[in-house]
Amino acid sequence: MLPFTLGTAGQPLRLLCLGAHSDDIEIGCGGTLLRLFGERHCIVHWVVFAASPQRVSEARSSAEAFLAGAKESTVLIRDFKESYFPYVATEIKDFFEELKRSVTPDVVLCHRRQDVHQDHRTIAELAWNTFRNHLVLEYEIPKYEGDLGQPNLFVPLSKQTAERKVELLLTHFQSQLTRTWFRADTFHGLMSVRGIECNAPDGRAEGFYLRKSVL
Repeated sequence: MLPFTLGTAGQPLRLLCLGAHSDDIEIGCGGTLLRLFGERHCIVHWVVFAASPQRVSEARSSAEAFLAGAKESTVLIRDFKESYFPYVATEIKDFFEELKRSVTPDVVLCHRRQDVHQDHRTIAELAWNTFRNHLVLEYEIPKYEGDLGQPNLFVPLSKQTAERKVELLLTHFQSQLTRTWFRADTFHGLMSVRGIECNAPDGRAEGFYLRKSVL
């Protein structure tokens, strides 16, 4: 496998993490973030676009736990109407324009443009529309619709990092534990499959979709 390097060597790595819902960032790229925080000086802007009053506290506690290793971090939690993102896209677009004026990331981490969930897809489309001169890595979310694809960029994870990701998910999102898919073997299963695909030393990885990049 050919290696891929983020940011400029010796410089802080500036990350913009975008999630439609309160657990999306953690599910999609939580392991990658934990690994990066252990290896790099990271400056992180973490944005959740929709969270009910109950899930706001979950989102904040989870973000705080995942970001514990980051050198600098900012967490924003908005209250755009969940499941209605295409219909309130004007307001979400205005918020993206605010982000563009305040954040200059090296890497944008967001949903896939092919994600069948309408909220996820809206965030992905606006990320590309707003951050045109940035590296965008699209993460994946397992769901009932079965829309997983073939990622072309992989981040191998140690077993310890994979376990930590799952532990934090199950600890901080108690409201989701009644969902049949929100369980440890779902998250480990996907990381195991991606680990096979990139021959990860510890058999765990997260997959991303890299549309384009400049060398």
